[in-house]
Amino acid sequence: MTLETEGVKQQVEAVYRQESRRILATLIRLLGDFDLAEEALHEAFFIAVERWQRDGVPANPRAWLVSTGRFKAIDVLRRRARFAASQGQLIAQAEALEQSEWNDEDVEDDRLRLIFTCCHPALSADAQVPLTLREVCDLTTEEIARAFLSSPSTIAQRIVRAKTKIRDAKIPYQVPSLAELPERLDSVLRVIYLVFNEGYSASLGASLTRDELTAEAIRLGRLLLELLPDPEVMGLLALMLLHESRRQARVSESGELVLLDAQDRSCWNPALIAEGCGLVERALGTGRFGPYGLQAAIAAVHAESATAEDTDWRQIVGLYDLLLRAVPSAVIELNRAVAVAMRDGPLAGLELVEGILGRGDLLDYHLAHSARADFCRRLGRVEQAREAYLRALALTQQAPERRFIERRLKELKGAE
Repeated sequence: MTLETEGVKQQVEAVYRQESRRILATLIRLLGDFDLAEEALHEAFFIAVERWQRDGVPANPRAWLVSTGRFKAIDVLRRRARFAASQGQLIAQAEALEQSEWNDEDVEDDRLRLIFTCCHPALSADAQVPLTLREVCDLTTEEIARAFLSSPSTIAQRIVRAKTKIRDAKIPYQVPSLAELPERLDSVLRVIYLVFNEGYSASLGASLTRDELTAEAIRLGRLLLELLPDPEVMGLLALMLLHESRRQARVSESGELVLLDAQDRSCWNPALIAEGCGLVERALGTGRFGPYGLQAAIAAVHAESATAEDTDWRQIVGLYDLLLRAVPSAVIELNRAVAVAMRDGPLAGLELVEGILGRGDLLDYHLAHSARADFCRRLGRVEQAREAYLRALALTQQAPERRFIERRLKELKGAE
């Protein structure tokens, strides 16, 4: 393999990483078929490896790939028409696709259109978010299953059923009207937040973060706020911006996890903090804020604290109390327990976490066991701390988190 050939392959791979989901979203809009669009996408990238070596990389690789994928799909439809009973329908579909026009400027909005399609009310609630995470953000079924504390096979079945429903029910590929937006909003907000979470703290792999996912989630949040200046949209965007402001400080130069209380706050992004806090004020000022606005308010308290010691944990616990009333959740209970431990001491936090685990919640959630381990460590209960850290380690697939837990275990051994 020549250096030139290797260079072109690397360029194709880079375009795939950066643009493949946008290209797929556009192909789904043009073709109206998830599976055909995915086939066309992979064909287009396969062809690019050969053609770009011969002709050079085009000025607009994304537009080239959409056009190539579109024509490959036309070829597929014509081939299918030779053997299908619905020959006329397939030929008509191919001809319509040949005559259709598309504008590369529309591509930026195609992912938002695809999110609303995946979150259409005709689809079951438990399928909307997994389908969107898979098709819009290219998360694997394993990553999605981890986010939902479910099995990959269950998630895969939901995705297949949802695709079939979209095809059979001819669900339109479009952003709904302003009148329809509010009833579709909850699922879309949840999707965008899950995308951000996977980018901010990857569920598995060598890296703690996936920058492309956090950037995409924030971009979608901004676009959604332009469409609908709803307090919860403001709250979600604020929450993402405030978390993103700390991203650089969460990882050391050697790639190790740095907890919030140990972060160098001079590395936090002041512009993102200012924008996020401004959105929190706007959202809370409407009096119609919800769970995202409350979570953003908690993040704002952290962001506005000059040092870890200055953090107003009493206010944070109060905000978690409001959040729990709005959205009862074991994960929110866990986060509140951590805040209570910071306000009242590790024993108070430990009692709350053991109550959550004791009733059978979050048994497979590594952060619950990590929290229990930390409280036991701070209380000098070395054996209980070791047991909880080992359980957390068994449930953790992300390399920096695994190394952090292993360091804690070594510290415990040294403390004996």
